[in-house]
Amino acid sequence: MYPATSTNHASGCARAVVINVVGLSARHIGVNTPRLRELARALGGVRPLRPDFPAVTCTSQSSMLTGLSPRDHGVVANGWFDREQGDARLWRQSNTLVHGAKVWDKAKARNSKCTTANLFWWFNMNSTCDFTVTPRPIYTHNGRKIPDISTQPDTLRNALQNKLGAFPLFDFWGPRAGIRSSDWIARAAMHVMREHDPALTLIYIPHLDYVLQREGPNSPNVPAQLREVDRIVGCLLDECAARNARPIVLSEYGIEAATQPVYLNRALREAGLLTVRDELGLDALEPMTSPAFAVCDHQIAHVYVRDTTHPQPHDRGHAEFISPAHAARVQHVAQVLAALPGVESVLDRAAQATLALNHARSGDLVVTAKPGAWFAYPWWLDDARAPDFARCVDIHKKPGYDPCELLIDPAIALPALRVAKFKITRALGIRASLQLTPLDASLVKGTHGRTQLPPGFEPVVLAENSLLPDKDFVSCQDISDIILRHLFHNQS
Repeated sequence: MYPATSTNHASGCARAVVINVVGLSARHIGVNTPRLRELARALGGVRPLRPDFPAVTCTSQSSMLTGLSPRDHGVVANGWFDREQGDARLWRQSNTLVHGAKVWDKAKARNSKCTTANLFWWFNMNSTCDFTVTPRPIYTHNGRKIPDISTQPDTLRNALQNKLGAFPLFDFWGPRAGIRSSDWIARAAMHVMREHDPALTLIYIPHLDYVLQREGPNSPNVPAQLREVDRIVGCLLDECAARNARPIVLSEYGIEAATQPVYLNRALREAGLLTVRDELGLDALEPMTSPAFAVCDHQIAHVYVRDTTHPQPHDRGHAEFISPAHAARVQHVAQVLAALPGVESVLDRAAQATLALNHARSGDLVVTAKPGAWFAYPWWLDDARAPDFARCVDIHKKPGYDPCELLIDPAIALPALRVAKFKITRALGIRASLQLTPLDASLVKGTHGRTQLPPGFEPVVLAENSLLPDKDFVSCQDISDIILRHLFHNQS
């Protein structure tokens, strides 16, 4: 029954459950999602969510949980170039990378007994949450990647995997990514709610995101997958009702059809602005010595332009430290990239400030894509010279996001046979890599990152109407306060 009205958590505040259904848009709520449709009716409707730029996972979640913009919380994309260490780092997990007080800190400041559980929202480790669960594979010396999780407290790790089985890591990302991982996360969340009774529970349901990127937003398979997602959300809503918890369902971004990959790093290389190193006949990127290179992330790219006149990383972004020589190089790089088909804009530091993206971690330039276009990370000009990890699922070695990891290369005649050979080789204790990922970026059918989307494609928020701001939309920065209202609305 919704909305819940009593305040009966042990702490004295109400219970709230935030269900993040990644990729959910208003157009999805209907006949294929009866539980979501009924929830929208009971709560008073659906509001569009206006995401921060860029509309990607780590930025959106950080804005939601802090109430700050990217220039303040510092999460400028799913990853960025670490100028001090000289490499691109994506999908890091330490919560201390997110600056500012998080919503659970704000809640605990109001009521020290108000506990929070974070189930798979990003930057999950090293946080001040009471309960956390996130993927943490075990990497062995012989190259194996063994599915596992990190939890807080550590005893929760065994409790969950003894009850639910090992976390299905290979169903969470990669060509097998599917409903099984979302189902596991939902069951883990219900276990935590029943055993630990947190006041606030954050739950990440990624399945729809996989479908929309892999097959496109207009795939005939989407209705069936919406029904699967609705089934999982329905189970969580039943648990909310049983525990008298207020549900909030939201999404981070909307997904549009991908029609045009754009290769920024190849363009920079062809212009003599990107350095590669020959490693055993393959092209390795040299980000520390490249005059310029791009960290590509869906429909946004941060472009880092090397400054040999004043290379202090902590001064980056302050106009008084930009030399004329560096300013001229930045302008030249901007002209090269602005001429590429599929590029909508190239933002310098001043333009980034208008989008609240002017943080020291941001690139000297930020490139945005036109509708349907997106930025692929490759820098090699001949696929025969692609680095070995390019054909593998490896989210940490690639200096950019690679949605091709959701696919199996159609040029492989018998992929199952290749997988079987790989498993046998690994079982014998021999190092091996499973190379199934295609290099053809045109195979990707859905993308995101832009904040301007067609009506019906925007992300959404479903919450008690009386606890939402008095405007036609909800921003990412509003979410933190909305959560606090759901926890404390009966208290002065």
